[in-house]
Amino acid sequence: LTLAVVLPRHNLTYPWAWPRVGPAVRLAAAAVNSRRDLLPGFTLGWVFGSSEDRHGLCSEMAAPLVAVDLRLAHQPAAFLGPGCVYSAAPVARFTSHWQLPLVTAGAEAHGFDDKSEEFGLTTRAGPSHRKLGELGVQLHRRFNWTRRALLVYWDERVDDRPCYFAAEGLYVQLPALRNLTVMDVVFRDGGNFSFIIQEIKAKGR
Repeated sequence: LTLAVVLPRHNLTYPWAWPRVGPAVRLAAAAVNSRRDLLPGFTLGWVFGSSEDRHGLCSEMAAPLVAVDLRLAHQPAAFLGPGCVYSAAPVARFTSHWQLPLVTAGAEAHGFDDKSEEFGLTTRAGPSHRKLGELGVQLHRRFNWTRRALLVYWDERVDDRPCYFAAEGLYVQLPALRNLTVMDVVFRDGGNFSFIIQEIKAKGR
């Protein structure tokens, strides 16, 4: 049995980068193979493909191409990774089409909650932004914040946009509170912070 691993090869800013995850994959494979009762008649192995582009960032182009190459060359039984949202989404669509499970520590975005079609075989082992949104709902109920919610977040629209997707979890879940108005304010490096403060004053009350 072959496990296809699609993760960033070098970039340690990602918690699921191969230098962090690789030792665990090796240990897990060795542990499984040492127990003949777990997969009788099979040996678990793994193959690796990098989801990084030439700049070392998660790539929504590199990851699915690597996944297709690994599928054609090795016929894996399952995929591990990618973790980044934009690279995990197309790979998860492919693995769903191939009827293969995909396990990831990332893919936190709200869209991965939809198990009806394209992400039906995707399992997230890490946190999800839907859970963050549910926490926001509980905090609003606990403190009786029932009129207005303002989400202020940073978004450069590069790499994996973690603040955008974190805010999305809140933005989608908070309307579960009836009659609550949810608004958002986006800021970027070098932005006009006086304007942002005015927006907060106008929209946050």
